Amino acid sequence: MTTRIARLDSRALIRVAGSDAKPFLHTLLTQDVETLAPGELRFGALLSPPGRLLFDLFLWGEANDVLVDVAAGRRDALLQRLSMYKLRARVTVEAEEGAVFASWPGVAAGFTADPRVPGLGGRGHGRKLEPDATEADWQAHRLTVGVPDPSADAPADRTYPIEADFDLLNGIDFSKGCFVGQETTSRMKRRGSIKTRMLPIAFDGPPPPFGAEVLNGDLRAGEVLSGMNGGAMALLRLDRLEGALTVDGRPVSVRRPDWTGL
Repeated sequence: MTTRIARLDSRALIRVAGSDAKPFLHTLLTQDVETLAPGELRFGALLSPPGRLLFDLFLWGEANDVLVDVAAGRRDALLQRLSMYKLRARVTVEAEEGAVFASWPGVAAGFTADPRVPGLGGRGHGRKLEPDATEADWQAHRLTVGVPDPSADAPADRTYPIEADFDLLNGIDFSKGCFVGQETTSRMKRRGSIKTRMLPIAFDGPPPPFGAEVLNGDLRAGEVLSGMNGGAMALLRLDRLEGALTVDGRPVSVRRPDWTGL
């Protein structure tokens, strides 16, 4: 199967540089940054102190710096937040020029495998490439694999990262020690108190509006998130996945990707 490449204009880059770059990010993010090797790509997040998702991030390792891939519409907010945390750390935090690209179903030459699940393909940045697909094509592929897009599906400071499947997508290192929001995140995982998760749903026709209620009979089972014709992500109650689900009177079915273990 031919590998396709799309430019992701919904993403932007930040460079964190300086002798404290990796330790600085390590104390803040859900991912282990101190062991991030040059050329390695990891997935993680910056949470609010109460443990809700603020920014989903990809972290590119360089010799001394870390290049951060963040939602383009949230880059300025992340720059401001990191500058607030910087204090006396020997780091600089600046916007970086260059584009972000995705390849699928394979990992294109010069790209790095997406660290979430193998089926997503690869990710690259800063290259002057001629894409042969659109970002909408990539988003359709992502939805087929069943992986949420936190920047579209999780309004800032409303969703816990485990609800957005970060623990299943290599987005949280539970052995690294402290990070912002760590106490709540670890407690949810340790106690198994995970009641809702983002899962893909299928239906006929155009997607319901964001926030539309998913019903299991007369009981609320969740809400629709972002989507396209025939499918969407939804935040669903795990105890109400069985049965006849509907949205606005239309039947919907839940897909359970293998990587979820559900």
